[in-house]
Amino acid sequence: MRDRFSKLLCVVSGAAGMMLAAAGAVAHSVSEQAQQRMLIGGFSDAAWIGAEHMLTGYDHLLFLLGVMLFLTRFSQIVVFITAFTAGHTITLLFATLAGITANPYLVDAVIALTVAYKAFENLDLFRRWFGRPAPNLLFMVFVFGLIHGFGLSTRLQQMTLAKDPELVTKIIAFNVGVEFGQIAALALMTAVVRVWRTSTAFPAFTRATNGALIAASAVLLVMQVHGYVTSSQDVAALSEGVSYPS
Repeated sequence: MRDRFSKLLCVVSGAAGMMLAAAGAVAHSVSEQAQQRMLIGGFSDAAWIGAEHMLTGYDHLLFLLGVMLFLTRFSQIVVFITAFTAGHTITLLFATLAGITANPYLVDAVIALTVAYKAFENLDLFRRWFGRPAPNLLFMVFVFGLIHGFGLSTRLQQMTLAKDPELVTKIIAFNVGVEFGQIAALALMTAVVRVWRTSTAFPAFTRATNGALIAASAVLLVMQVHGYVTSSQDVAALSEGVSYPS
């Protein structure tokens, strides 16, 4: 059993590592093509970009994987992803309309920590280490949505979407796309996990998966902190008229 667990851990960790290596340093960057489509396109364009954003957002996909490992009904999953979308919409609208912004690398670093948080909860470490149950899961998913929405708001303000007269409509459309993207991703995850759940190795698999989520969170955190330091150096270099070697 121990050998099987070790193999599972290696496979899951390796898969997580390859995914992170291929994804790039910025979790929620928006391509120039998507920016143009968002600026000049309509409702359907914004919705499509929202779905793309969810399906390529590896950090919150990891978080949602951690969330749904122990959910057994699709209706439960819909409730949780709706809570995420509600939080996402609140901060995305409010922060963008109010012009509230923050360094996107720092926001993404916090999002990376939520991945570790969920794995920590799944392993029952709140009870084992602190002698108390974890906070309400639905509430924490809602909070994650708030954080992610704030991060995306910062991106949208960087691409001047905040001045778009159809801003509110496009944000609503974007979130519709996010919701459909979540449903598609989690439907696939649910199908795969349901097959694994029938195996006697499922408990070992979940421990391995949660260990891999913690490892992936650490990698994401380091990437975002590095991005923050590098961007700060670039700003300082521009202000002083010097450049740093790449």
